[in-house]
Amino acid sequence: MKRRSIAITLFIAAFALGACGGDSDSSPRSLTLLAYDSFTPSEGIFDAFTNETGIEVEVVTGGDGGELVAKAVLTAGEPEGDVLWGVDNTLMSRALDADVFVPHRSTHIDDLDPAAVALVNDDLLTPVDTGDVCVNYDKSWFDEKKLAPPVSLEDLAKPDYKGLLVVQNPNTSSPGLAFLLATIARFGENGWQDYWTSLRDNDVKVVDGWTEAYTVEFSGSSGKGSRPLVVSYASSPPAEVVYSDPPVDAPPTAVVESTCFRQVEFAGILRGTKNKDAAAKLVDYLSGPVFQADLPLTLFVNPANTTVELPKVFTDFAATPDAPLTMDPAQIEANRTTWLEEWRAAAL
Repeated sequence: MKRRSIAITLFIAAFALGACGGDSDSSPRSLTLLAYDSFTPSEGIFDAFTNETGIEVEVVTGGDGGELVAKAVLTAGEPEGDVLWGVDNTLMSRALDADVFVPHRSTHIDDLDPAAVALVNDDLLTPVDTGDVCVNYDKSWFDEKKLAPPVSLEDLAKPDYKGLLVVQNPNTSSPGLAFLLATIARFGENGWQDYWTSLRDNDVKVVDGWTEAYTVEFSGSSGKGSRPLVVSYASSPPAEVVYSDPPVDAPPTAVVESTCFRQVEFAGILRGTKNKDAAAKLVDYLSGPVFQADLPLTLFVNPANTTVELPKVFTDFAATPDAPLTMDPAQIEANRTTWLEEWRAAAL
């Protein structure tokens, strides 16, 4: 969601003793957590972990989720850190096939979303959050035009909504890929290409990433663009309330719930770390209640830990689709390259 790119450095002086060095039989002075650019937990969130273990945490960010996984695959066995945050169900099979992680069963496993846990075999990854990529709409725009918002993927290709939708390129954007997978899940492997051709004919706009789509092209947020439909997140409406200036009591945006595709993010211990035991403690902390409670209003995702109580703004305004679209991660991995090539032919 709306996240500022930051790198949180809690301990730099001891870095050489951390992820790339040290002895696995002794407690390191620091660990390196690799994450995507938009990983933005609260300042000081790792203080409790440090107080308990004596281990400082350095967060190193690098690109989006796709770039993160690609780097992890290239450095498998000789990682640049100890723990990786942010591989999701659209990319996890690529990382697992490359033997990027080593097993660890979180001490909080019984509290984690069982559907998310079931996506991974052999405890190679620990689910840390869930979220849904969905079409969002600008409520005021549709009210002023006296036009009913779309209620389905099919509606987006109808003449009433011509020129209204902006989406992200699935080759360069995680939500863009999730939306592509939503259309494949809905229309099947023999029908989704025609659907995208119909979107193209209906003047869909494709941009590189979420920031450009939501904050520049979309009419319902800060950019005040011309398009009242955008691919974003089920949690975008509460973010609009939290970040609104001046404050508002209700979000100016809403979600088309039938378009939502479920994303699950994971954390894992990187194979080759010299600090496996300490890294396991960090994964436990990431899946535990202290860190998990920080997620809704920082990363605007649902905690995977089901014991965490969600903040009121989240429960009031985040969409909670009853039956989000899903796909087996192995099916995604087997077909991703082909689907992306077919998408270019159908959509561009």
